[in-house]
Amino acid sequence: MGAPGENLKVNADRLWDSLMEMAKIGPGVAGGNNRQTVTDEDGEGRALFQSWCEAVGCTMGLDQMGNMFAEYPGTDPDALPVYVGSHLDTQPTGGKYDGVLGVLGGLEVLRTMKDLGIKTKHPIVVTNWTNEEGTRYAPAMLSSGVFAGIHTQDWAYDREDAEGLKFGDELKRIGWRGDEEVGARKMHAMFELHIEQGPILEAEGKKIGVVTHGQGLSWTQVTIEGKDAHTGSTPMKMRKNAGLGMARVLEKVDDIAWSHAPDAVGAAGHIDVYPNSRNVIPGKVVFTVDFRSPELDVIEDMEARLRVEGQKIADQMGLTISFEKVGGFDPVKFDETCVSAVRSAAERLGYSHRNLISGAGHDACWINQVAPTAMVMCPCVDGLSHNEAEDISREWAAAGADVLMHAVLETAEIVE
Repeated sequence: MGAPGENLKVNADRLWDSLMEMAKIGPGVAGGNNRQTVTDEDGEGRALFQSWCEAVGCTMGLDQMGNMFAEYPGTDPDALPVYVGSHLDTQPTGGKYDGVLGVLGGLEVLRTMKDLGIKTKHPIVVTNWTNEEGTRYAPAMLSSGVFAGIHTQDWAYDREDAEGLKFGDELKRIGWRGDEEVGARKMHAMFELHIEQGPILEAEGKKIGVVTHGQGLSWTQVTIEGKDAHTGSTPMKMRKNAGLGMARVLEKVDDIAWSHAPDAVGAAGHIDVYPNSRNVIPGKVVFTVDFRSPELDVIEDMEARLRVEGQKIADQMGLTISFEKVGGFDPVKFDETCVSAVRSAAERLGYSHRNLISGAGHDACWINQVAPTAMVMCPCVDGLSHNEAEDISREWAAAGADVLMHAVLETAEIVE
């Protein structure tokens, strides 16, 4: 047993070809992907992934939240598996790599093991977590959250999309609701490979991010109500403009985030305006404020100040305002042993690297609560993500998968 040699690397071309093949399913309109969770396209992507896993010799498990578990056997039937994976679902205008690299990078680890006859004491399981993105069904990381006991399964099943369709019903409709109890699996460890979704690695010329912490996240849905009225015939002093109220609240959101510079951030990405007509003053707006920080007390301060400042603005303008926390998680400190395995893998392979704090939420953030967990990151061009122009290089993808493989094999214990 021991760490794999530095000459052991994945098949970079095969990994890249798999990424491009998966990208054909649910194509976007500008070169990326629209493969949202529990859609027909999601089901098609899952089927392709399963076929690839079975060709390697994996058995596929499927739990009641649709989480997929492709198991590659180890030599010790009593040893807990080492898990590796991410998600196949995308944003409505998503890229080809966010999440997908982590799933197919895990698959490439197994393919390389099979090619070279590598055996490990612990089984290795490649996982596709359902609904990581959280755009069609809030919150993000929904199914890994149920797995970790953060959410109840019934609550998750009852989440509704913009059309009023329930998550549980759609999961069943596409044929990917399994029988396995969610969270029943025990893990020796879990590793997740992901693109950085930020500009640091590329700017500093580093190939690998060793993720030590994850930012905490808070999503608060804000509803402001005023009065629909004609934009031309309603005097300014008689308006109850919910859109203007939102604008003033969002200015406060920006101020609040800046007050905790440089690590805190805040913005609203999801905004609905009603009735959304050119000549009608908005009578209602619904938007979600996203606050993030690696410090829990900072997140709590930002949440509290949003409510206080938002209420002041609504009162001054004669509007009504309500707040609902619709998602979030505390800052994460990843397992030191797993993080060390990632760092030593990068060093063994001779890849430049640096420590990172993840600015985005990931399934690993929830799984970290029930098993030792760590993340590997590779650069992405201009730090762009959640955008169809998201891009990485073949070299970056291969380097990330190489480090992932070395960390996983060290943890799963190679049998000589």
